[in-house]
Amino acid sequence: MESYIDFDQRQFGANALLGLSEFSHVEVVFLMHKVPPDSVEKGARHPRERADWPLVGIFAQRGKSRPNRLGVSRCALLGVSGHTLHVRGLDAIDSSPVIDVKPYMEEFGPRGAIAQPAWSNEVMKDYYKE
Repeated sequence: MESYIDFDQRQFGANALLGLSEFSHVEVVFLMHKVPPDSVEKGARHPRERADWPLVGIFAQRGKSRPNRLGVSRCALLGVSGHTLHVRGLDAIDSSPVIDVKPYMEEFGPRGAIAQPAWSNEVMKDYYKE
C-alpha cells in the first residue's frame, strides 16, 4: 500500500528533507493514536487473541496496544516532493501522527542470522499483501 507523509511547513524548513531522496527506504516512527490509553497491554497475551498461538509478553510481539503506543514501520521511499514523502509499506492508519522519519541504512540492520518463532511467520505470512 502506498502512502503520503506530509510535514508541517510551519514547523520544518524547506530543506528538512534535503538528501533523503537518495535513500531507498525510511523508518517511520508514529503514534498509534486510536489506541485508548486504558486499553494498553502491560503483560502477556496471545498474538491477535488466537489461543492456538503461545502466550507471550507485549514486548515479544508487535501488537498495537503497546505501553508507549508507538509504531515503527520500515518503508520503501518512492519519492520526496517539497514537504511530502511518498512511501510504500507504511503500517499505520490514516492520519497517524508521525513522530520521526529516519533514513534506513544497511549498517543499522541486524548483524548475523535472524531467529524468530514459527507463530510470528504465520502472523506475517500475508501481512503486506495488497
